Amino acid sequence: MDESSQREQRLTLVARKPCFGLPTACPLCLPVYIYLKLANVSFDLSYNHIFPDSDQIPYVDSDTYVAYNNEKGGVIESLKEDNIINLDSEVQNLPEWVSAIAMINSWLADAILYELWVGSDGNTACKIYYPDLPWPIGKILYLKQVYNMKQLLGISKDNAERREEEIYRRATAAYKALSTRLGEDSFFSDNRPTSLDAIFIGHALVTLYALPETSVLRGKLLEQANLVKYANKHKAQILDAASSTSSDPSSPSSSVPKRGPSNWNSKPKSQQKRERTQEERNFRRKAKYFLITQMVAVLVFLSLLGGSEDTEVEGDEGFDYE
Repeated sequence: MDESSQREQRLTLVARKPCFGLPTACPLCLPVYIYLKLANVSFDLSYNHIFPDSDQIPYVDSDTYVAYNNEKGGVIESLKEDNIINLDSEVQNLPEWVSAIAMINSWLADAILYELWVGSDGNTACKIYYPDLPWPIGKILYLKQVYNMKQLLGISKDNAERREEEIYRRATAAYKALSTRLGEDSFFSDNRPTSLDAIFIGHALVTLYALPETSVLRGKLLEQANLVKYANKHKAQILDAASSTSSDPSSPSSSVPKRGPSNWNSKPKSQQKRERTQEERNFRRKAKYFLITQMVAVLVFLSLLGGSEDTEVEGDEGFDYE
C-alpha cells in the first residue's frame, strides 16, 4: 500500500488495556504498537474488554483491511506480507537478522510466558488480561490459562525444574547475543528501525515495567546495561512522548471506561444519542454471552482435569500437568 492509501485509510490498533505505565502491557500487543510508531504511521488505539482471552488480540483494522494476531504469523507479519507497512524490506533475508528475530520469538517469548503464567503469583497476568472481570471468573480463567501454558511450554511435574532452568538459560543466552549485536547503536540494523527493534523493545518494556522486582527474567535483562538503556531511550521517545496525544475510539465495546473500574456494570447516560444506547445494549448482550460461555468452558476444563487425575494411576504422563 502506498503512502496516499495509508493516509486515506487510518488504522486502528485493538489491544489490551494500559497498565504499569505502558499503553498496553500485553507482550503481544505492545510490539505492534511500537512497530506502528517506528513506522511513523498515524493510528487510533482501542481497547477490547469483551473477550480478554481472545487469540485474535491484538489486531489492526481499517475500513477495508484487518490483520489478526492468530493469522499469518501475527499482526506485524501480516502488515508486511500484505504490503501495508514493511520496515524490513532491506534486511528480512539476512541470516543474522532472521536468527535474531527467531531467538526473540522463541526463547524470550517462552521466558515471558513462563514468568507471567507459571513462575509467579499471577497478579501481573491478571492485571494485563482480566482487569475488568469479577474476581472469581478472572481467577478461574487464570488457572485455566496456567494449565494451557504448561502444556504449551512442555512442563509437567516430572520435568518442571529442568524446564525452568532451560528456559532461563536460553533467555540469558538471547540477552547476551542481542547485547553484543546492538552495542551502542540506536537500532539493531544499520541504525534504522525494523520489526526486530519493535519486538524486542516491547518484550523489554513488559519485562522491566510489568514484571515484579523479584522476577528472574527481569534480573537477567538488567545484567545487560546497553539493552536496558536502549529500551528506556525508546520508551521516552515513543511512548512517553505519545501518551498525551493517543486517541481512543468512542465505541463502548472497545474503549477504556472513563469512570469506574469496569464496563461490565456500566449504564449509558440518559443524555446520550439513541445510536450509542443501542450499542451499549449490544455490548451488554455480548458481555453476558461471554460470561456464560466462559463458565461453560471452565466447567468442561474442571471435568477434564478431574478425569486426568483418575487416569494418572495408569502412568499416563500426558495428563500429568498441574
